[in-house]
Amino acid sequence: MAKQIDGYIKLQVPAGQASPSPPIGPALGQRGLNIMDFCRSFNEATGSLDAGVPIPTVITVYVDKSFTFTTSKPPASFLLKRAAKIEKGSSEPGRDDEPVGTVTQAQLREIAEVKIEDLNTGDIDQAMKILAGSARSMGLEVQE
Repeated sequence: MAKQIDGYIKLQVPAGQASPSPPIGPALGQRGLNIMDFCRSFNEATGSLDAGVPIPTVITVYVDKSFTFTTSKPPASFLLKRAAKIEKGSSEPGRDDEPVGTVTQAQLREIAEVKIEDLNTGDIDQAMKILAGSARSMGLEVQE
């Protein structure tokens, strides 16, 4: 018989750097989970990724205080900022006269190949269009 689910916890945790400090410790502690078990298993699972890359994580909490977790690819905004070599997007996208950075179609294709399983399309060209829209909303210019 399947375990009964008590709830879900959604966090963005830096790859390979999970620690019991906030936000992880309080989120898991209030559910009565073993924080160090999560940190150890998460760091093992994400150790091969670039350190510090934010990884969206969904922790499934069961009634018996056990847990499982699933991870996704890094957020599109993080990948776009890294490709454009900028720290943050525009505070007023669409209103600024100058874009804060640029991304090329080749960079969009690379990001789309990474993110395709997290997007709601299976077509790489459509995924590139989705990412181009995200880039424009961050104040990035998309070059042909």
